[in-house]
Amino acid sequence: MQIYDSLSGEKINYDPPAKIKMYVCGPTVYDHAHLGHGRSAIVFDLVRRYFEFLGQQVEFVSNFTDIDDKMINRAAEQKITVAELAEKIIPEYEKDYALLGIKAPTKTPKATEYVSEMVKLINQLEEKGYTYQISDGVYFDVSKFAEYGKLSHQKLDELNAGARVDENKEKRNHQDFVLWKLKKEGEPAWPSPWGEGRPGWHIECSAMSQTLLGDTFDIHGGGLDLKFPHHECEVAQSEAVSGKPLAKIWMHNGFITVNEEKMSKSLGNFFLLKDIFKKYDPRVVRFFLLSSHYRSPIEFSDQLLDQARNTLRSLDETYLRSEQTSEIDEVILTKIKEKMDNDFDVAGTLGIIYEWINSKPAHLKSTLEKLNEFLQIFPVDFKLSPAQESLIEERESARANRDFAKSDEIRKTLSEQEVEIEDSKDGYLARPKI
Repeated sequence: MQIYDSLSGEKINYDPPAKIKMYVCGPTVYDHAHLGHGRSAIVFDLVRRYFEFLGQQVEFVSNFTDIDDKMINRAAEQKITVAELAEKIIPEYEKDYALLGIKAPTKTPKATEYVSEMVKLINQLEEKGYTYQISDGVYFDVSKFAEYGKLSHQKLDELNAGARVDENKEKRNHQDFVLWKLKKEGEPAWPSPWGEGRPGWHIECSAMSQTLLGDTFDIHGGGLDLKFPHHECEVAQSEAVSGKPLAKIWMHNGFITVNEEKMSKSLGNFFLLKDIFKKYDPRVVRFFLLSSHYRSPIEFSDQLLDQARNTLRSLDETYLRSEQTSEIDEVILTKIKEKMDNDFDVAGTLGIIYEWINSKPAHLKSTLEKLNEFLQIFPVDFKLSPAQESLIEERESARANRDFAKSDEIRKTLSEQEVEIEDSKDGYLARPKI
C-alpha cells in the first residue's frame, strides 16, 4: 500500500507489519471537543480500523494534554483546579468520540501522569548539550539540531515562531522552545533539577510516545496545524536523544474551513460536537467527515451536512431492504482495497460503493456488513426492542382498521425513540432516525 508521508512530502510504499504502533496527538482538555477534533479522531480511527480489517494488530496511543497555559487560565476562570477541569472535560471527549463511532485507544495517557519521564528526557537533552536555562525555564537550542525544520520543510533562518512559541528576549534563537517552565504563583508544579515547575507542551508527547511505543514507531498522526511547531519540536527533542527516526511515517489530516477560513477557537468560528449533535445524528457527522480525502480541507456548512444525511439515509435504506446471504462480493472488496491502499482514499471507496449498489440486486447485506468493519457508516444489525416491535404490530393493526389517529400517535412515540417508519405499497421500513 501507499501512504502520504509528510516528512518526505510524497507517497511512500508501506508494507504493514503484523503489529503496527501508532501515536496520535490528542486534545488539550480545557474545553469541549469541536468539529476539528472530531475530524482528526475519525481519520485516524479509520486508519486503525482499516489496518485491523486487513488483519494487523494495532497498538493505538492517543493522549490528553491536561496541563498547559490554556488549562491553567480556564481553570482560574471557573475557580476550580486544573485537575478538576481535566476530570470534567475528558469524559465529555470520550462521550463525543464514542458517539462518532471512534474506538477507544489502546492507551490514553495523560500528560500529568508522565512528568517524571519528561524530566528524565530533559535531563538527557541537557547531558547532550541541547538545552540552556534562563529566568523562566529550560529551553531547547534549535541551532544545535541540524535537521530542525525537516518535517515542515522550512530552513531554520526562514522559520517563523509559529503557534505557542512565546516571545522572550533571553532566548538564544527566535525558534527555541521551552522544555520546562519554572513555577509561577498559583500554578501546578512538580519538582525537577532546575526548580519546581511544569513541562512545556512539546516535551509531553515525546516522553509519552517514547515510554509507550519506543524510540521509533510506525505512524505518528495529528491535525495539519500540529505539523509546525509541535511535531517539528517533537522530532528535534526525540531524535536528539535517541539518534533514531521518531516515526516511520508522519500523517496529517486537513483543516475544516468555514467560509474558506480555517476553523479554530482563536477565530471564534468553531462548532462544538455536542452542539452539532443536537441537529445532526453523530453517524451523519462521521459520514460527512469521511466523505472527503483525509488530507483535503473540508468546508463546513449545514447544506453539506444535509447532503450527507440524505445520502446516509439512502445507504441505510439499501442496507435494511437488502437480504442476508452467506456470500461476500469479493470483487467489490478487491476494488475497495485498491482505493484504500492508495493513501486511504475513502471518497474513491464511496464512489465504488454507490456504483456497486446501483448495479446489484437486493442481496447486498453481507458485503455491506463487511465494508462497515472499517467504514462504520451502515446501521449494522439495527434491531428494534421487543417493546418497539410490539408498537409496530399495534400500528399495523390500527392502519388495517383505518384508525389513522392511533397509527400517527404510535409513529410519534417511535420517533421519540429514534425509530423512523417509512410506509410504502410493499409494507413498511423501520430504520434509525438521523
